[in-house]
Amino acid sequence: MSRVDRCIVLVDAGYLLGAAASLLAGEPSRSRITVDHAALIQGLRERAESDTQQPLLRIYWFDGAPDRVPQPEHRRLRVMPRVTVRLGALTRSDGRWAQKGVDAAMHAELTELARNRACSDVVLVTGDGDLLPGMMAAKEHGVAVHLWAVQAADGDYNQSEDLVAEADERRVLDRTWITKAVRAKELSGVCAPPPVPRPEIAAILSAPLPDSALGATAERPVEEREHRPAVAASENGTAERVPAPKGVPTPKDLAALRAPGVQPSQPPASATLRWSSDKGWVDRPGVAAEPAEAASMPTLAQLTTAEQRWADREEDITTVGGDPYEVGQVFARRWMGRLGDQGHLQGLSGMYPRIPHRIDGELLRYAARFGLLAHKDDQIDEHDRYAIRAGFWREIDVRTAAEHAPAGE
Repeated sequence: MSRVDRCIVLVDAGYLLGAAASLLAGEPSRSRITVDHAALIQGLRERAESDTQQPLLRIYWFDGAPDRVPQPEHRRLRVMPRVTVRLGALTRSDGRWAQKGVDAAMHAELTELARNRACSDVVLVTGDGDLLPGMMAAKEHGVAVHLWAVQAADGDYNQSEDLVAEADERRVLDRTWITKAVRAKELSGVCAPPPVPRPEIAAILSAPLPDSALGATAERPVEEREHRPAVAASENGTAERVPAPKGVPTPKDLAALRAPGVQPSQPPASATLRWSSDKGWVDRPGVAAEPAEAASMPTLAQLTTAEQRWADREEDITTVGGDPYEVGQVFARRWMGRLGDQGHLQGLSGMYPRIPHRIDGELLRYAARFGLLAHKDDQIDEHDRYAIRAGFWREIDVRTAAEHAPAGE
């Protein structure tokens, strides 16, 4: 079998993004950076084709994920042209995350591609010396190996010297190249501008609390309690987590607050609120029940045909990235678009900021498909829940505002 003149790129995402975070934010935590994955993939492709003088066959993206469940960034990457995602495990030990199986997967892919003469050139974006045997095997099969490094922060060396010595060609991806697709979250040097707050999430967090829940916030200024959002929008539109304020209203607080004719400080002892989650509903006695019209509101599943269900799944896989705010928006658009009785929409708007438990539980179970579970207890993180619900309410507000806009606007 003859060798094919084309190039393949193998990316160790932990190395690439961790080194980029060290360079731009001063520490290797990927939570300190935001990544434009489309721009990053395009940059890798253009640089590989330029360096090797061969057309690209494919980019392999190796990364870790809890229980190997694709995270939102992996969902975006795997539907991009010429990109294949390979996931290893991501485990937590002593408070730190560690990848398992990623190096072995890269080694196996590299040696298999070389053995099958699938390409003439391989670009490795990694710093791990464990790939040295794979690099040597690829060379023995007549493949040219290009090793790329990320510019190290403060002159630190971030690649195995044995890898560097064995590579046929080497290139350093410098700060200028990195910042075309990666930004630090905090304002310093080449970092992105300050995040823009999402007023929809701020509104949910600033809902007044019942008297019984004000203890934790009574001593703080009203302005501080009412205007601190839990999630902000980054430059590329994804949600960035910001620490939530103390005293965030719980479903119990909101239920007591919004119960018709009930004083917030005196919820009826016989009332029951069903708390929704991605696992189902839990009855909590002692708080006010939902309005009667909530029980008549259909769920998305009840409004969806088999054909629509297939189309929804296709959209989820190919176009929905999995950002919590985006997930809430997608769910709301589908629910509103399939409602026969638009009176339900007006009834729902009057219940803000609560979502009826049947719909809310379905919303959270839908969100769980996108790898948004906090794996320590298989529950969605509290900050993500606020973002999911805020995205839902945003779509509801847009629809109801459009329907009530004067003609001609």
